[in-house]
Amino acid sequence: MSVSLPRTAVLRGSLAVVAALALSACGAAPDNASASADGKSAATTASAAAFGGMDKLVAAAKKEGTLHAIALPRDWANYGALIDGFQKKYGIKVQVENPDAASQDEINAVTSRKGQDRAPDVLDLGSSFALSAARQGLLAPYKVRGFADIPEGQKDAQGRWYNDYGGYISIGCDAKRVKQCPATFADLLKPQYKGQVALNGNPTKSGSAFAGVYAAALANGGSFDDIQPGLDFFAKMKKNGNYTPVESTPATVEKGETPISIDWDYLNAGYADEFNSKGLNWKVTVPNDGRFAQYYSQAINKDAPHPAAARLWEEYLYSAEGQNLWLKGYARPALMAAMEKAGTLDKAAAAKLPKVSGTPAFPTEAQQSKAKTVLAEGWGKAVSG
Repeated sequence: MSVSLPRTAVLRGSLAVVAALALSACGAAPDNASASADGKSAATTASAAAFGGMDKLVAAAKKEGTLHAIALPRDWANYGALIDGFQKKYGIKVQVENPDAASQDEINAVTSRKGQDRAPDVLDLGSSFALSAARQGLLAPYKVRGFADIPEGQKDAQGRWYNDYGGYISIGCDAKRVKQCPATFADLLKPQYKGQVALNGNPTKSGSAFAGVYAAALANGGSFDDIQPGLDFFAKMKKNGNYTPVESTPATVEKGETPISIDWDYLNAGYADEFNSKGLNWKVTVPNDGRFAQYYSQAINKDAPHPAAARLWEEYLYSAEGQNLWLKGYARPALMAAMEKAGTLDKAAAAKLPKVSGTPAFPTEAQQSKAKTVLAEGWGKAVSG
């Protein structure tokens, strides 16, 4: 996800991707001939059933032995536990390059490394970026076994992408450094927060930051059709000195560089556990004046060098085990309602989610595309100087 958006979209992450692309330019094209069963190619199969069943998919994936990904930080929505669980269950090595990269970096890697063994097999994209990648023809149609239970509007009909986990934009605050933590976007304009308010990345590249601007728009008279009030809000914060261009990460929070961070509630809630053990008092609030929810989307690179492992990874993420691991990371899994009905949901983990009232609404593809264009054209001007 996102939304656009970095897992933690930091500029150094983008530079690392550029360097990696240069180093990998001479990588050999992968040999996917072995990724087949009964003459069926994993690279083109659209479901486990079409490949001959899960046992055959597992066997083909184990033969490949590797899954290549980028932009998957271990502290993002419990990805560390998901990676470890997959490796332990199937004995397949998960190689994660540049974990702090953004969604756009993932797409860039797919296009720049086409035909190379170092290309990413799977993608975790902000929703607007998933839509863009699908339009570019970069994604492989594949429907996981739980595809029918993914809510309508949160999946591509062809199975090129599907939402997996998500949450709400929240305000995280170091209560030891900030005398009175803000609870709303309106609060963020108060003079006592000078130089303290940060985003988790650049909204033209980062899903969480993109969502932060969208939420600010909703809090200031905007709508899914009109993100401009969000840019105006950050321009105002920049002008009064409250907004800091330092991109928020756990490290910048610990150093006191970003004591107030606009980010997903599952990240802020997860950081609270981590920070509390280090003596920080991290408070998390979902602002009622800018309630914005979004999910990140999973997808498979159409030219994945390890196509069977890529498909098996998606099956794992959408299994009850995988979905409950998202939940333990404070993220709301896409199959949450279906699992609750089936009795497979981790109720203890669900009870720990940040409390939010109301039913979430999501911008359409057209609305997100329009918002991305507005951001691309106006973000630099809004926060420059």
